[in-house]
Amino acid sequence: MLMKKQSLALMGAITLSLSLSACSVMDWLVYKPDIPQGNYMEKQQVEKLRIDMTKTQVEFILGRPVLRDSFADDTWYYVYHYKSGRDASIIHKELIAHFDGDKLTSVTGDYELSPEFSTPLEQSALLDVPTNANSEAEAPQVPADRAEVKPLVEEESPAQVNDAKPEDKDSSGK
Repeated sequence: MLMKKQSLALMGAITLSLSLSACSVMDWLVYKPDIPQGNYMEKQQVEKLRIDMTKTQVEFILGRPVLRDSFADDTWYYVYHYKSGRDASIIHKELIAHFDGDKLTSVTGDYELSPEFSTPLEQSALLDVPTNANSEAEAPQVPADRAEVKPLVEEESPAQVNDAKPEDKDSSGK
């Protein structure tokens, strides 16, 4: 009887340990979604920032900030937080834009700024667009100036559709 109780207790302990270890094995079979939160920003977006940009221009490039300082609207916080569902790794990045009035004065955080950040937007190469008046490929195509003014596809007018021959219709009258 004592032997039966000991073997039953041993079997229970083995079953419990196997069932608990099975939970960690089954954990890989359970789907856990990735959780991105905040403002995801590409490197190219941050590189477009220039000193003396207006708040509207910064918002156009980066989007609305996650947080604006409630006591001073001159500090905007862009925060990105990403938690992977598979391995629970976390990526956390911040970008803090400081303004003086309506003009951008400095940017701090985890993103690398362009070397041209200190160059005002008016003097930046960002606005330089190569123009070549001699090139026809770069000139906009106005329909009246094209060689052919006829449409590429001929459409039937509603009158032509209604004047279709009766023998073209099938026997059901449709």
